[in-house]
Amino acid sequence: MQDLIVVYIAYVIAAGSPGPSNMAIMNVAMSRGRRPALVLAAGVVTMSTCWGLIAVTGISTLLVRYAHALLFLKIAGGLYLLWLAWKAARSAVRDAPASEFVRPAAEFGALYRRGILMHLGNPKAVLAWVAIMSLGLKPGASPETAVMAFGGCVLLGISIFTGYAVLFSTAPMVRGYARARRWIEGSLALFFAGAGSRLLFSH
Repeated sequence: MQDLIVVYIAYVIAAGSPGPSNMAIMNVAMSRGRRPALVLAAGVVTMSTCWGLIAVTGISTLLVRYAHALLFLKIAGGLYLLWLAWKAARSAVRDAPASEFVRPAAEFGALYRRGILMHLGNPKAVLAWVAIMSLGLKPGASPETAVMAFGGCVLLGISIFTGYAVLFSTAPMVRGYARARRWIEGSLALFFAGAGSRLLFSH
């Protein structure tokens, strides 16, 4: 139980700390509402669960061994974050179109894919899962412990990412976004640009 608690605390810190996925969920929640933000969060949770499954089943050792796979993900993820930075910067300098708030299923599909791509293009996500699992899963740990560690972290991830979507889609947050939209989008552009550049040029 102590090992599992360590795993859960480490995961909450890693998943709850500000990052590209969390910032994107916050922005969508404030600008488009709760349902689109929850759809984006669902995409993030889906890919995070896949990374966790890879880590807990030991396939991650193959990814670490074949570094070119992680290098490809790093380059693709960095370019994708730079593209998101360009979109946010463009949004900051133009007027918000009214039609942006009434797009149905097609937009939900795009948001879900965006959540998946953001986490897919971040090799640090799988490495974080590996580090977290290694904290609690000592050599010889039972399969039940591995399942509890993985399942608990997945539930925590769902709570964290959907929690951001719900919290930042409340009326005060939406009103604050309406008043400071350009500043928020501009800050988001700088954040994505910095995160993408770090991902591209990190060793």
